[in-house]
Formats: sequence, C-alpha cells, structure tokens
Amino acid sequence: MDMSIVAVGGYDEVGRNMTAIRCGKDIVIMDMGVRLDRVQIHEDVAVEKMHSLDLIKMGAIPDDTIMSEVEGEVRAIVCTHGHMDHIGAISKLAHRYGAPIIGTPFTIELISQQIASERKFGTTNKLITLNAGETMQIAPSIELEFIRVQHSIIDCVFAVLHTPDGAIVYANDFKLDRTPTLGEKPDFRRLKRLHNDGVVAMIVESTNVQRCGKTPSEQIARDLVRDVLLGTEESETGVLVTTFSSHIARIKTIVEAAEKMGRRPILLGRSMEKYAGSAERMKYVDFPKSLGIFGDRKSIDRMFKKIMEKKDKYLPIVTGHQGESGAVLSRIANGLTPYTIEEGDKVIFSANVIPTPTNVSNRYTVETKLRMKGARLYDNVHVSGHASREDHWELLRMINPEHVIPAHGDLSMTSAYAELAEDVGYKLGDTVHLVRNGQEIYL
Repeated sequence: MDMSIVAVGGYDEVGRNMTAIRCGKDIVIMDMGVRLDRVQIHEDVAVEKMHSLDLIKMGAIPDDTIMSEVEGEVRAIVCTHGHMDHIGAISKLAHRYGAPIIGTPFTIELISQQIASERKFGTTNKLITLNAGETMQIAPSIELEFIRVQHSIIDCVFAVLHTPDGAIVYANDFKLDRTPTLGEKPDFRRLKRLHNDGVVAMIVESTNVQRCGKTPSEQIARDLVRDVLLGTEESETGVLVTTFSSHIARIKTIVEAAEKMGRRPILLGRSMEKYAGSAERMKYVDFPKSLGIFGDRKSIDRMFKKIMEKKDKYLPIVTGHQGESGAVLSRIANGLTPYTIEEGDKVIFSANVIPTPTNVSNRYTVETKLRMKGARLYDNVHVSGHASREDHWELLRMINPEHVIPAHGDLSMTSAYAELAEDVGYKLGDTVHLVRNGQEIYL
C-alpha cells in the first residue's frame, strides 16, 4: 500500500499540531491545534469570532491548504488529548473535511465545548468517543487503536493506525510515568507488543528531547508542591498558586495541600472552570466540597474581595502562569483586581515557561511586577508532562519502528531527536526524517 505522512503543522514550532497520514486513498488527520503565543501577542483577540484564513495568516492555526494537493478522502480526525495545541483549531478547520472526530471521552467533551463557543463556523462533524485500550475500524483497510499513556492532562493516548502493511504510531504527547498521581500508568505491556505488528513509522514529539535524563514522575511534583505549601512557618501571609488549568492531577495535589494548610482552595479563571469542572462532572476526580470554582470576571472579583478580608484562610489557584494578557495572575500583577499583593505574600509557579519568546517575555514581565509589589516568588515547582531524552530512547527501543518522524518542535528540537535516533541506529534521510510544515514524506 502506498503510504505518506503530510506535515501540516507543528513541525516548525511548539504548537498548532496537525499531521495527515495517507494510506492508499484513505487519509487520517491527527490533531488540529492552535499556537497560543501567536494569539496572545494580539490584545483582545476573540478567536471564536475570527476566520480561519486570518488565523492561518497569523500563524496561529495550521495552514491546511496543502491538503487540497493530497489525493484521497479524509476518513477521520483523531485527537490524542485535550490540550489546545492539539484540539484548538478543530472549530476552524474540521468542517472542511466532514469526517468524524474521534477522541477519548474527556477530549471529546472539551472539543464539544469548543465547538459550542465557535461564532464563525458551524462544525457538524460527528463526535465519537474511544477509550484507551479500544479499537475502531475507520476505513476498510485501517483500524484505529488507542493506547493509554500519561501526560499533563487526563485521558491521553497514543493513536495507532493498523494497516495491511503494518502499523503507524502517533506518539504526540507523552511521558513514561510509572507512578502517576491520577489515572493509570502507560500501557507498557501493549507498547512492548506493538513491534510484533510491524511498526512502519512513528511520529513522535520532540519538545523536551534536549533535556538529559528522564522526566520525573508526577509524584515528584506532588512532593515539591506539598513541601513548598506546607513547609513554611509564615502562615498569615497571602499565598496563591498558578498552574496549568488542564493539569487536573496537579490541581488535585494543590487542593489537598490547601486543606492540610487549613485554607480553603479556590479555583479562579475561565479555563480553570472549564477543565476542572468538566473533570469533576465526568468523575475523573473527586474534589472536596470546600473547593470553590469561579470563571467569569465579576464572580472572581467578588471572591477576591472576600479573600482580602482574611487572606490566611484561602488558597487562590489562578490562571496566568505564562503571563498571558487578561489571565487572573496578570490582572493581579497589574493591579486590576481587588486582590492586592502585600509585602511577603507568596506566589507559587507550579508550571514551567513554554519555550517560545512570547511566553518567556510575558512571564518575565509578570514576575517583575509581582516582585515590585513585594511578593516572594517560588519558581518552577513543577515537573514536565513531556518525555526527556532517555524516555525517548526507551520508547524507540520498545517500539522499534522502521521509520521515525520527529514532530512538535522547532528545528533545534526535531534535529536533536534525529541525533538521538542515530544513536539508536537510525540513519538521517533514510530511516529518520526531518520534515517541515507543508512537506509530504513518502514511505
């Protein structure tokens, strides 16, 4: 069978992931993501009201015009997890294909919310849930399988396409966490058996491949968070935490630590309400009744007024760890909320800076403003959700694909992955391939 991989987005940058896999005349699209930093540099951008062509021009979503040159029919749009850099462009692009959108239950829930908020296009694609460990026939000669992995969001999977000529593995994103704090560890038993199916190619993230060693377990992050929050004797100062809204395991850890501190945990921000509310409603997590969740600006400010009456009785958990304009932490730093930073108040960043110039700049600005107000900052109380160099080595040896295509990174990241693959025995241009957005590689 004639096979090819079309690099639509995510091969020149971190974000806006989209890959098309063609098997004969059947095409399967993997992910449709947004590049958030390209949106954040514009003030007051209402993405849901923008046209896809304008967002493509901004470099915010994948330029899928290349798909008009790919011969075949799109049979499915498959999403591996619910991060915006993997699902954020679905409401702008999916309607062009008319194919069903397939994802895990939590991923499909987030996609349905995104489609509901869209104001420019109508997306009527059928939404189909597939659990980790299950398979589904999506074309006469293609079977889709979801394999459970861990990442910084719940319900994340590898997507595997089984064809008469072998399997194609889409491994974007993951970490090999054997002791997760929420959910089960990756399905290593199934991953180790994949090579028996004859893996033709693996498309794999390269975001953290330049980091030596192994990415620590989320258990380590849990200990770090608890050590910072519980390990201080200054209990009467204000303390607030910022982290990824989609990182439900981390939020659960922070909420549990708040209760041990004798403080009421409060989630503040639209995305906090979206992700945590959905996870609790779908019973992925059981939060205590004391937890408060507030999404809109008026309710957030009302809560801040109440918190200011007794700062040492609350632990606000807020959006804005990347310094995003309009996020709760940025509004606090700019003096735009009733919550004021006082000398000695603690701000804990349980998140790293996503490696783009915009994020680095925004985060620096917010940190500087907080320090000027007298805040004590605790930086990078965090472990990554992305695999490091030795994790990638382990996965390569485990799956043993014939071809490897690194994705989800700029050229420095994908080329670093190629060097790692060469250490394993792959050859650049022969069995490991560097591709750029808009290119198609034939297998």
